[in-house]
Amino acid sequence: MHIRPVVVDGSRHGDVPPPPPPPPQQSEARAAFQDCASVGLGMLPLGLAFGALVIQSGLDWWWAGLSAALIYGGSFEFLLIGMVAAAAPLTSIAVAAFLVQARHVFYALSFPLHRVRGRLAKTYSTFALTDEAYALTAAEQAHAWSSRRILWLQFFMHLYWAGSATAGALLGSLIPDSVIGLDFALTALFTVLALDAIRDLRGDLPTPVLALACALAARLLFPGQMLLTAFAFFCAGLLARHIATSRKPAHV
Repeated sequence: MHIRPVVVDGSRHGDVPPPPPPPPQQSEARAAFQDCASVGLGMLPLGLAFGALVIQSGLDWWWAGLSAALIYGGSFEFLLIGMVAAAAPLTSIAVAAFLVQARHVFYALSFPLHRVRGRLAKTYSTFALTDEAYALTAAEQAHAWSSRRILWLQFFMHLYWAGSATAGALLGSLIPDSVIGLDFALTALFTVLALDAIRDLRGDLPTPVLALACALAARLLFPGQMLLTAFAFFCAGLLARHIATSRKPAHV
């Protein structure tokens, strides 16, 4: 006599029930957008101010969007507008670009470019390496971010800057001259990022103390090249500290 197996809830008796479906994961793009939302909002007034400066310098409005999309240099773009309006020679522009943007060489030493996959993706990530992107990816919670999340983060910040600069150029004539404080937006933004980075150090006070000492030494020794010199001193100090601590025997 043939006995049919008992069917319970659509499955045969004794069979292992299928595992529950995994919980829906947040998309990389949405997570990256949330990561850079506060920083992007801090970039908006600065981009609007840059767009308004383009119009006040006598240039066409599309200069703002073109500069933000292709140069994406932040502080150098403010300097470039004045040099273009003054018809500065290309050699002067090139030297200014090197001096202002040389800090990115030191950013590349610890930026997680090794986690970005693909030659094209690495190329764009290198181009879109900004102060804000470096500050966000240097945080402790960013150590597990994937390649797509890093790229989306940089893309959204690029979009914030290009969009706000274009909007500032289009609306530049509507911004009254009495509005003040837009030039302080970048300073306030990096102050907040620096405070977040110090909190992530978990009591590692020598790092901010070392940074302050390097800045003071560069200001006293090479005031004309303070930024580049301070970064060089800071990089050398971190390297020396790493070598000194790695030679110490580990405590059991």
